[in-house]
Amino acid sequence: MKTMWFLLKSNSIEIFGIDLINTDDFYTLILRFVLNIVIIWIAARHLYYPKTLRKDYVFTYLMLGTVVFFMCFLLANVKLQLGFALGLFAVFGIIRYRTNPIPIKEMTYLFLIIAISLINAISSKKVSYAELIFSNLGLILVAYVLEKGLFIKHLSQKVVVYEKIELITPERRAELIEDLKQRTGLDIKSVEIGKVDFVRDIAWIIIHYPSESFIDFTEIDSENNN
Repeated sequence: MKTMWFLLKSNSIEIFGIDLINTDDFYTLILRFVLNIVIIWIAARHLYYPKTLRKDYVFTYLMLGTVVFFMCFLLANVKLQLGFALGLFAVFGIIRYRTNPIPIKEMTYLFLIIAISLINAISSKKVSYAELIFSNLGLILVAYVLEKGLFIKHLSQKVVVYEKIELITPERRAELIEDLKQRTGLDIKSVEIGKVDFVRDIAWIIIHYPSESFIDFTEIDSENNN
């Protein structure tokens, strides 16, 4: 009862012309956020991840989905000039093509930082402080949970230069993985076949293994040098 009274009272409190909380919009934000995060979690974690075991992309999909949701919800009533909107997207094009390639995770954090700054800077007065605080905390919490890997087993990856190319065929994939396990000492979960050089009889293979079984090496060259 006291909580309801506090919410009703807070609904009429303004700070610098902005509502402390707008209960209708705030509850709508929470419900839509829960729906959004559940759906993209199912898509990324249970549809995409079991097939690829790429945690970095799961992180990216969930973070981008969360960022876009908050930006669209909170900035829906903000009138942006066309030049400003195009310039915002051009930033990523410049970074992508004018500098050395940036890893997907770093690019995701860059987008996250830009989005948080944008939300906090240009949200209209129709957005209450409660919605802003919830959005900021929601973005940070999602990033924290994904970074800790609380619901996703982290797999690292390395490139292996491999000489037994007769084992790279799909029907001999189990033999390939077993041979790589014995040579590297890693608990390899899956492999991807990259570049194949039939002249030199070698192939570049990407191996995926749990991070706890990490060995400090940058590349394993399994080619026998006589």
